[in-house]
Amino acid sequence: MPPSPIHRLIKPWKNSVTLLVIGFAFASPGYGAETAKDSYYRAPKSYSTTRDPDLPRYASHAPDSGWEVLKNADWLDIGLDYRFRYEYRDDDLRRANAQIDQPLLHRTRAYLAVHDILDPFRFAVEMQDSRRYNSDYPRDNRDVNEFQIIRAYAELYFDDLLGVDALGNKRPVSLRYGIHNFEFLDRRLIGNNQWRNTANTFQGFHGTLGQEANDWQIDLLAVQPMQRLLYGWDRPVKEQWMYAVIGHWRRWSDIITLEPYYLALNQKPYDNVQERLVHSPGLRGYGSFGKSGFDYDFNMVYQFGKNGSQDMEAYGGTVEVGYTFKHDWKPRLSLFYGYASGDEDPTDNEDNRFERFFGFGRPWSANDYIVYENISTPKVRLELTPSKKVRMDLGYSFYWLASDTDRFSAGNLRDNSGNSGSMIGHEFDGRIRWQVTPKMEAILGYAHFTAGDFTSNRGRPQDTDFAYLEISVKAF
Repeated sequence: MPPSPIHRLIKPWKNSVTLLVIGFAFASPGYGAETAKDSYYRAPKSYSTTRDPDLPRYASHAPDSGWEVLKNADWLDIGLDYRFRYEYRDDDLRRANAQIDQPLLHRTRAYLAVHDILDPFRFAVEMQDSRRYNSDYPRDNRDVNEFQIIRAYAELYFDDLLGVDALGNKRPVSLRYGIHNFEFLDRRLIGNNQWRNTANTFQGFHGTLGQEANDWQIDLLAVQPMQRLLYGWDRPVKEQWMYAVIGHWRRWSDIITLEPYYLALNQKPYDNVQERLVHSPGLRGYGSFGKSGFDYDFNMVYQFGKNGSQDMEAYGGTVEVGYTFKHDWKPRLSLFYGYASGDEDPTDNEDNRFERFFGFGRPWSANDYIVYENISTPKVRLELTPSKKVRMDLGYSFYWLASDTDRFSAGNLRDNSGNSGSMIGHEFDGRIRWQVTPKMEAILGYAHFTAGDFTSNRGRPQDTDFAYLEISVKAF
């Protein structure tokens, strides 16, 4: 099957000028970061791109917990939550000889942070226990990571070392070392993967200049990804480091927030793993077109480096445009397109497969079939807010391989000849989120996937169904 029209449109990106943008950076605010009455920060309106904050959503400042004994502990943050999810999968594209599976997923988290009282010294600890029952498949580290530390760092925090911005917000400096659980940019390259039952974590250094309320901010990372073990303590992936300079420029945030960034992945050779060095400069921008109701979000990435003996050159990007109608339900209709290159010729001396780093896969596919590599996908989505307690969204997505000779990550399917075609399939999804109480949320979701020629020719089911019920409860 010939490449899709969108694929042909996007191919000229390969010869575009390298985006060597290394700049002013981003980080989530430090604990206790003070802000004035206003802030330069504007949240993106694009679908599923709002980052998990530095203080997890299930946690709170101790005086706000409602516990009388903690009403004066303004130096303490605490959190405790439990999430249960029942899944029903009729076939699963990621598995050969798939059948009906009904796993029960359990996740428990606890968080504690101390700030201000010992300044400049601060620390935070977060534990997570992830388990799966009632499944017919072997346990894996997507679902199981029992009794694990996902955050444990010491911090030196100087709240006004760089003065204040024009709105009176302090510019702090933060230096952290330890285990981190964070998200950056639009979560597609660095995310903690809230949907999955287990978390992405990293060990190393995290330095921040400024805070989220400031007009500019700089974030520096030198970390090792942690290998998730089912039952033992997680450990850093051997000889692998990720470096990052990630930025926010918010001076014009009523119109646009700019996030220039540079990521690098450095893997030293060991055992059967070959050397790999990937440089990834990029630029993200998002904002609104005044009061027109239109909003936008774009992210462009160019990659180069070495993969063993092969040179590496890859590229990717996303763009989303949305419109919010004037209606009590605040309906937002959006169009999205995402692309990540695949390896064009498995026999040549160049690797063109986009490096997806450690991103959040859920926005690509409600079935969790798609990751940020070798993909070309347009989407349309409608989001509704019938009330303060209820939110809904519906979406339809189409998926092509960017290169029909490279792999499709779900099930690690590949046809080096390209004769199986490039159409992976299309997917409908929908969900309803109900904030039952301030401390309890219920989510009901469904997704149906219809296979394309590539997927069918590689022996996968013609269609799949996925339904789930998720309930989250927090203590504070």
